[in-house]
Amino acid sequence: MNPATAFGLTFADELIRCGLRDVVLAPGSRSTPLAMAFFDAEQRGLIRLHVRIDERSASFAALGMAKAARRPVAVLCTSGTAAANFHPAVVEADESGVPLLVLTADRPPELRATGANQAVDQVKLYGTAVRWFCEAGVPERRQGAVGYWRSLACQAWAFASGSAGSLPGPVHLNLALREPLTPDLPGSPGSQDWPESLAGRPDGVPWTRFPGPGGPWGPGGYGGAGSPPVSGGVTGGVIPPGELQLPWTERGVVVCGDGDYDAAALVELAEQAGWPVLAEPSSGARYGPNALPAYQYLLATEDFVAAHRPDVLVSAGRPGLSRAQLAFLGGVTGPAGRRVVIAQGPGRWADPQRAATDVAAGIRLTGVPAGSRAAGWLDGWRRADEAARHAVDAVLDSGDSLTEPRLARDLGHALPEGALLWTGSSLPIRDLDCHLTPRADIRVLASRGASGIDGTASAAIGAALAHGGPAFALIGDLAFLHDAPGLALGPGEPRPDLCLIVVNNDGGGIFSALEQAAFPGAFERLFGTPHGTNLRHLAAAFDLPYQRLEHPDDLVKALPGGGLRIVEASTDRTAGTALRALLRDEAASAVRATGSG
Repeated sequence: MNPATAFGLTFADELIRCGLRDVVLAPGSRSTPLAMAFFDAEQRGLIRLHVRIDERSASFAALGMAKAARRPVAVLCTSGTAAANFHPAVVEADESGVPLLVLTADRPPELRATGANQAVDQVKLYGTAVRWFCEAGVPERRQGAVGYWRSLACQAWAFASGSAGSLPGPVHLNLALREPLTPDLPGSPGSQDWPESLAGRPDGVPWTRFPGPGGPWGPGGYGGAGSPPVSGGVTGGVIPPGELQLPWTERGVVVCGDGDYDAAALVELAEQAGWPVLAEPSSGARYGPNALPAYQYLLATEDFVAAHRPDVLVSAGRPGLSRAQLAFLGGVTGPAGRRVVIAQGPGRWADPQRAATDVAAGIRLTGVPAGSRAAGWLDGWRRADEAARHAVDAVLDSGDSLTEPRLARDLGHALPEGALLWTGSSLPIRDLDCHLTPRADIRVLASRGASGIDGTASAAIGAALAHGGPAFALIGDLAFLHDAPGLALGPGEPRPDLCLIVVNNDGGGIFSALEQAAFPGAFERLFGTPHGTNLRHLAAAFDLPYQRLEHPDDLVKALPGGGLRIVEASTDRTAGTALRALLRDEAASAVRATGSG
């Protein structure tokens, strides 16, 4: 057996022992040893292998799977610019804390810096965006190699999953492979036995186990080796080091942004304290009696905010879907005011306003009044939220036109129990934030770590494959076109049950609400960027079912189905901007009428 084949079989086996269940592959020659090892593992029912012809699509498909499944997923490519196309997904995984095993095949050292084909500098290609990097070295036929390869796989898994004590995220292994790259044919000179056993530990256990904290991605709870996950929250769970003992006050607010943290603990904290929950759709905390679906309209009403400055503001994840929300996060009132940020992991927390008075791993409230407590604070928020919600619903229901805010609201109502919703990072997530009814029976995900346009369809497909049930995506036309190669699923590839709902306003709708729109001479060409693409033809090119929504009531009829399918909703950018301004005005008037602002 040649060294490259021995490495591929051994390394793949060890990752599977650690808990690897999904591998995404972009085809190429230099990665052959691992590609064939993963193919063999798939044939034995140990993993699912997903092949994508485009590296960027492959990496975002892996990211979506890892985010939905909450376990590391491996993505493999050949050498050269193939590896560079992984970079956007690596950046998003870093910012979101998504565990990726990034495996880049490379030329051996003797071919580097010689002008050899596809030989570029891949050492530390992704800079500080990875939790750990290793230049693995060329596999050699020698005693001790098997132990190195297996321990290397375990170490990579530990850093990616967070069980080594760090925040979960991407890990980069650069794998220099020397020819021959394919397995030896029977009877060939290189087919003799390896000088030591290629087998791992008995009973299928990993070579190395890491009993570290693990965090929410901890492999102990998700099929790998290590300790069970540690709660990041409050009373009722295991409290990690760094909890904050926080005295109760009536005027508190919990703000939950995008991220993977103990959202249930913060919902519990808010209900215990009598505080409102301002939860973004992808926070996992948008449910329960204290969750306010119209909170963005409240924060956009200046006199309401002036009258409702909290004494304690607790935030988790990465909130920031509006300027009003960011301004609200910037401060609390009174000399004893507390601005508490829940850390995402060791050395990582979100405080772009630099307003935090405390950073903690969790919170334990003290001094909560027994029995009934003063409810005026929470009731004031609830009354204002209900008034704003009724006002915007009245506007949305007043006409028969298909609008983006109404589509987001109606989609949230229509999703079946247990559904997954992946949403684009631009206008779709913001429309959902303003209109999504709190629900505990659906899951909303988005790439909000770096909030890029890259790989949106691929990430949604990956998440749907990991989810295993009905899945839906609400994305914009530019994001859809940007990742058109992600729709190319070859024959025999695992196919998701995913309805991709594309809001087509023929360009970059979010810019219409920004200052750039005040310069009409340059706006359309530089920011509006109309494309004129016929999405029906694009769907046909990939042989995907297509349906166009003509009326708001068409949505409910378009959602049922199976497999990957496209639903297009054509809207008008200018009318959408005017509608959102009207919704803010009507909501503000309704809030003021309650006496809350």
